[in-house]
Amino acid sequence: MKFTLAPSPHLKSPESTASIMRTVFLSLTPAGLWSVWRFGIRAAWVILVAVGSCLAIEYLAQRFVFKTAPRTGDGSAAVTGLLLAYCLPPGIPLWQVPIGAFAAIFITKECFGGIGFNIFNPALIGRAVLLASFPVAMTRWQIDGVTMASPLGLLKEKLAETPPSYLDLFLGNVPGSLGEVSKLLLLLGALFLLYRGIISWEIPVGYIATVFLVSPLFGQDPLYQILAGGLFLGAFFMATDYVTSPLFRKGKLIFAIGCGLLTVLIRNRGAFPEGVCYSILIMNMLTPLIDKYTKPRSFGAAK
Repeated sequence: MKFTLAPSPHLKSPESTASIMRTVFLSLTPAGLWSVWRFGIRAAWVILVAVGSCLAIEYLAQRFVFKTAPRTGDGSAAVTGLLLAYCLPPGIPLWQVPIGAFAAIFITKECFGGIGFNIFNPALIGRAVLLASFPVAMTRWQIDGVTMASPLGLLKEKLAETPPSYLDLFLGNVPGSLGEVSKLLLLLGALFLLYRGIISWEIPVGYIATVFLVSPLFGQDPLYQILAGGLFLGAFFMATDYVTSPLFRKGKLIFAIGCGLLTVLIRNRGAFPEGVCYSILIMNMLTPLIDKYTKPRSFGAAK
């Protein structure tokens, strides 16, 4: 009898990949609805183009390039598209969005073998490509037709003496990318995933706690640093990706601490005010190494 090892996620529950993706998509939806209410119909178009592009690119790649049965029904491309949209500002030209989707789905996912084989988080690669290609469009946020800086941008460039209040940051009454503004709705979605057992606490808690503890070393307000930017979105919904994060508890904590340290370092010493994207991608590269050295010893195995 021949056994074939399928790619991760390897589930030990009645949950299927499709049901997990539906649950994640559902948990992310309230934050998207808030962005549409906050930024207008333009936000809805960005979300629709991102999700639609990811689904179309995955189908075309599997059907005509790699000659495999299309698997768009598992929902992974839809979740990637939604996460990509949440990383984008509402004013980004719509024609640029499919470029990020192509980088996320075709290059990062399908060229590595499809779901379960990618090394990096696809949505974050899409964002990184767009940020490198169109930095102006990716760092402008408009509210009611007025171009504004993000909360982290205000600190980075010292553009305002009075930054947004903690309450405004938590509720989402600030400029920013679509899915990162309302920490309240992201937190509710994350708690739902924790309750369902879709994600575990080690990575998000370790990530956020590290940013909170290390930020004062750079003279930053720790509460402001965890509420501003994409930390909640990255910690709960991207760093916890099954495929690109460590498998074991000790490894997850190491991964989380690494993400937190890199985020603070990039925010304070890097060229851009936000460091969540690059910190997670860097730690994605180290995931196989972390797994190698944190794998629990099998019962009865020799030292």
